[in-house]
Amino acid sequence: MFHKINRLLAFSQDLFVVWVLIGASWGYFFPKIAASGSINISTALGVVMLGMGLTITIQQLQNLRNAGKTLILGVLLQFTIMPLVGWLAATVLQLPPMLALGVILVGASPGGTASNVVTFLARGDVPLSVALTTASTLISPIITPLWIWVLASTWIDIKPLSLIMSTIQIVLLPVLLGIAIRRFWTPSNLVMELILPLVSMSAIAWIIGTIVGLNREKLFVTPIVIIAVILHNVSGLILGYIGAAITGKTKAVCRTISIEVGMQNSGLAVALAIAHFEPAAAIPGAIFSICHNLTGSLIAAIWRKDS
Repeated sequence: MFHKINRLLAFSQDLFVVWVLIGASWGYFFPKIAASGSINISTALGVVMLGMGLTITIQQLQNLRNAGKTLILGVLLQFTIMPLVGWLAATVLQLPPMLALGVILVGASPGGTASNVVTFLARGDVPLSVALTTASTLISPIITPLWIWVLASTWIDIKPLSLIMSTIQIVLLPVLLGIAIRRFWTPSNLVMELILPLVSMSAIAWIIGTIVGLNREKLFVTPIVIIAVILHNVSGLILGYIGAAITGKTKAVCRTISIEVGMQNSGLAVALAIAHFEPAAAIPGAIFSICHNLTGSLIAAIWRKDS
């Protein structure tokens, strides 16, 4: 019976893209019900980040000091390529201010937790992926608001200190709480490998449904934003790989950095958009969540066969 439950939970994780699409469909067809949960988006993302913190051990944090130039390279590419490409796409495509802000919010966010799973499927360097996600998440309370202020303040009034406090509350504190709990409690493999990912995927799918519900009438009014999001995501994957390759990194490391750069914590972008701006600013984050999981799954399947 236990093995059957394990297989069922593992199978549900393999269908994460389907979960995302179901969440989006729920928001589209039942917008009033979905939108009613908008005040809980930050809480849901906090649950996801708490789960991430539970996967991080003190030893892994200590290993960040030894990751060296590869870790620095990955974080540097993460926080330069994605914010600047997001700003460029929004500017060139002349997106309305709130949608442009939403694209920049995504670009300025740290790496997404789904990148670790995609890296595993793509036969990349999983420990490096975890280190990069951890490092970018821990410094995001400063870097993310700073980039948003630098790139979007010419269009919209940005309050960086308020963004910093929100990012600390939504991201940093839950992650640190998870790390502290892990210090005194080691979850079983069932919790670590199956239940936590399942809870995180459910929360992400619910967040997407809520955002779609909030923006149902506006979702397809400006289809150019979909093009901007796709260009943003694909550019991150390509430029991340190139950035690692030109420094002589191995194929596994190049794949890992590509995935880390191209897959963002779009849930954070959505939460910040809802907390500080208009619901329309959350649209790019919701679309990006669907997009990067589709492209991530595709690229993982291709690279897995190429190993």
